[in-house]
Amino acid sequence: MSKEQKTKEKTCAFYASDYHFEMITLPYIEKKIEENKKVVILTENNLEETMKTLISRINLNEEKKKKIYKINWKNDDLNKFKEIKDNIKMNKEQVILVKGKENYIKNINKNIEKWIENVDDSVKVIDCYDVEEIGKQFAEIVNQYENILSTTGEKKIEK
Repeated sequence: MSKEQKTKEKTCAFYASDYHFEMITLPYIEKKIEENKKVVILTENNLEETMKTLISRINLNEEKKKKIYKINWKNDDLNKFKEIKDNIKMNKEQVILVKGKENYIKNINKNIEKWIENVDDSVKVIDCYDVEEIGKQFAEIVNQYENILSTTGEKKIEK
């Protein structure tokens, strides 16, 4: 997410594999669901199978597992953008996780900005980067954000 983008919350995360992404974000996602916020995952690849495996192994009650699995974990951007638009129309707070390669994240963020142009703080976007792809650009990317999401939660980035 570039500095000129309009969303107020600028948060990033870094993952090494699909399972790693899911493990990092799962506690955060669960918390947001409990806060009655909508969670949308825009992903470059389908996470449905890895998520199914992970959910079957985590220590959560069945109701929470069902809520987490109800999230669309497929790479189905068109329907997810419709969901984002519907959430905005219904004034629902939402968290959008954008997971993929750097170019995918940039393109998706451009589209998100168009869809949420006149929206206040009800939309939070978290860009999730593949650490193997970004490599030495890590520090450069982190400097574009105020917060970082890890397994311990969302933390302010010290600059």
